[in-house]
Amino acid sequence: MRIGELARRAGVAPRLLRYYEEQGLLSPQRTAAGYREYAEADLDVVQHVRTLLAAGLSTATIADLLPCMGADGPRLVASCPELLDDLHRERDRLTTMIDELAAARDGLDAVIAGAVPVDARYATC
Repeated sequence: MRIGELARRAGVAPRLLRYYEEQGLLSPQRTAAGYREYAEADLDVVQHVRTLLAAGLSTATIADLLPCMGADGPRLVASCPELLDDLHRERDRLTTMIDELAAARDGLDAVIAGAVPVDARYATC
C-alpha cells in the first residue's frame, strides 16, 4: 500500500510515517519510481510505535526495543527476555519524572495557597 493509504488506515499524517522511517521504525520498500510501498504488517508497526510513544518512550528507544516486541492481539508483549531490563529501566525513568512533576505541582499549590485573594488586594487601595 502507498503512504496515503497507510496514513489513513493508521489515523496519522503521511509526514509522521516519513518521520518514523527517518528514525528507523519503518522500512518501506520502494517502487522503481521511488514511491514507498508498505506491507500490511507496517500498520501493526505504526500502532505499536504509537503505543510505545504514548507510554513515554523516545523514538530512539523504540527503535532499539521494537525488534524484540511481539503482539498478543492488540497488546504488546516483550518477546526477548533481555528486553525486560530495558523496560524496567524506562519505567523507573518515568516514575522519577512523575515524582518530580508531583513535587513541582505541590510547590505550585503552596504558592497558590499563600496568594493574597484578589478581593483583598483591592481593599487596601
